[in-house]
Amino acid sequence: MTTSSSERGISLGMPELPAPAYPDDVRARLEADAREIIARYPDSRSALLPLLHLVQSEEGHVTRTGMRFCADVLELTTAEVTAVATFYTMYRRRPSGDYQVGVCTNTLCAVMGGDAIFETLQEHLGVGNGETTADGKVTLEHIECNAACDYAPVVMVNWEFFDNQTPASAKRLVDDLRMGRDVEPTRGARVCTFKETARILAGFPDERPGAVEESGSAGPASLVGLRLAKGETAPARVVHPRGGPQAPQDRVHEPSPTEHLSSHDAPQETSASDPAHPAGPTAEEGE
Repeated sequence: MTTSSSERGISLGMPELPAPAYPDDVRARLEADAREIIARYPDSRSALLPLLHLVQSEEGHVTRTGMRFCADVLELTTAEVTAVATFYTMYRRRPSGDYQVGVCTNTLCAVMGGDAIFETLQEHLGVGNGETTADGKVTLEHIECNAACDYAPVVMVNWEFFDNQTPASAKRLVDDLRMGRDVEPTRGARVCTFKETARILAGFPDERPGAVEESGSAGPASLVGLRLAKGETAPARVVHPRGGPQAPQDRVHEPSPTEHLSSHDAPQETSASDPAHPAGPTAEEGE
């Protein structure tokens, strides 16, 4: 004897209806922008990522209507577009706030205070991970890496960096965002709304006066490796052995391009070689 799906408590449901189309005026405007984007690529399907940013700039997240639009203009299936839109976390799948506040909770930022910042903001804003404040201003999320470990702990607002944060500074940051105050990141241009950011990521210019000039470049800590590679580094700091003769102050060690620049290269006394500075009981080998 067999049982029906309803008897087994399984609901097959109704198939999802096709996504509604954009209103004619919105579609005409987006089609003009889409043509400009597609013209940048030799293969039209390569324009999918910026097109997803374009439709995200329209509604603040990537809707089924937006994915249908991308599929239509690129002659792709909605399944192909959905596969991409759901793969990248930069594309939002549900309504979110004007400001995406991402707290890095990956290893380095976490141990430097990222976990504490995230917990503080959850309590301060009254939201959980991926949730938006009641006023629609801030969506809070923890993210795996901001690629700015040299400034840990880092918070990003609409992809702009706020370096070396603390729980207190992060609270001031989100309060300023909710109050509509101008917010300047540690590096980069003034923060704009998430929709405006999405349009810039689609490849259209930032039309705010002076914003491009404010963008700047990488911070000094991020460029240390490049400067080392070019030999554009300050003289190495030499650490002398304890009790040893000190070099004259006017003598500067000029490292060669291949020399490893590290104070750890200097001879260091150990508890075994310096009985006057024991590190603890010395055990015999094998104990």
